[in-house]
Amino acid sequence: MIDWLPHWRSLIARRWNELWTAVMNPAAGHREAEAIAGSARENATVVWLVGKVQSGKTSIVRALTGCTDAEIGTGYAPCTRSSRVFDFPPEAPVIRFLDTRGLGEAQYDPTEDLAFAEQQSHLLVAVMKALDPQQDAIISVVRDVRSRRPNWPVIVAQTSLHEGYPPGADHPPDYPFDSDGKPTAPLPAELARGLAYQRSLFEGIPGNGLISFVPIDFTQPEDGYRPVNYGFETFVSALRVAAPAGLVAVLEGMEAASNDARSKRAHPHVIGYATAAAAADVVPLAGLVAVPGVQAKMLHSLAAIYGVAWDRRTLGEFASCFGTGAILRAASQLGIRQLVKLIPVYGQTAGAVAASAASFATTFALGKAACYFLARRRKGEVDVSGVAAAYSAALAEAFKMSRQPEAAGQGGAQ
Repeated sequence: MIDWLPHWRSLIARRWNELWTAVMNPAAGHREAEAIAGSARENATVVWLVGKVQSGKTSIVRALTGCTDAEIGTGYAPCTRSSRVFDFPPEAPVIRFLDTRGLGEAQYDPTEDLAFAEQQSHLLVAVMKALDPQQDAIISVVRDVRSRRPNWPVIVAQTSLHEGYPPGADHPPDYPFDSDGKPTAPLPAELARGLAYQRSLFEGIPGNGLISFVPIDFTQPEDGYRPVNYGFETFVSALRVAAPAGLVAVLEGMEAASNDARSKRAHPHVIGYATAAAAADVVPLAGLVAVPGVQAKMLHSLAAIYGVAWDRRTLGEFASCFGTGAILRAASQLGIRQLVKLIPVYGQTAGAVAASAASFATTFALGKAACYFLARRRKGEVDVSGVAAAYSAALAEAFKMSRQPEAAGQGGAQ
């Protein structure tokens, strides 16, 4: 019987060298960037934002991603004549925000856009200004979608609450709504009427899927309202109930890092690249070539977030945190998993699934360890044991995530 282990150890050692080369020479992997983004894009959660112009859709994207309005505006790409999509993060998307423009406007035929959006989306968010009673176009979309997909959850974001405040008033210190969006304290009369009327529009909507109302007010600092993302926690809680598990993982990770702007920004990048690495294991042996390239791209994205460049010294310090023996053992295990996929029957079922989960987990763990390392490296510090501990903790977290069912809610393209 042939002893494959020495061969695979040698091959994996060469692949580690390729990863090192890819990190040191990012231009060499430029052509891989689109492939990585495309792979992540196929597995990203698509959030369909349905609302009139200036209803607050961009504000929701800004609050969830931390991107500026300018980044969002230039980041949207057309997908039909009147629909566009914003990928976040663009290098390895984990969320795609789909915007059907023109709803409620004269001479606009939404048939093509709505058919496309319905097939692509996992979650429907209806966005309405709280004081705008003219929502016929939005209600029509929700009714049509729910008639065909009765289990789809719908989140109704009732925006621009401040337009119903008395002159000079700020947000109430305590958020005055319960988890179903019903008032728990007196509201200005006009605002109370507007919110109640919009709720009434959803009476008789077909289907048994969740319809969740969330009054919010996401503004810019210069608008003078505090906090700028009023009702954000309640909105995220509604997403957790309705969204697929992949989006929930992104939201929870960003929330856990809410006190660290760089860590919060880095989290979706790590998940996006880990998802792309898992997809690279679909074809036998592809993971041995593609996964190091995906990981190199991830390391560069994270370095840009933390403002640290990967030079030979920095990368060497990072690698030394794991120990040469540990890296070789992990690499050897990856090689064996790839070899298992070539075995008939087992290799095409459990082996492929295990390898894909392993690539997701190890890439996720590498990214989290890199975040820990880079956060301290920019201060001139190196914490070897801390990096190793971050890797181990993230590895366990990633395997747990990879075993979760795809949908936390009941929506999604079906």
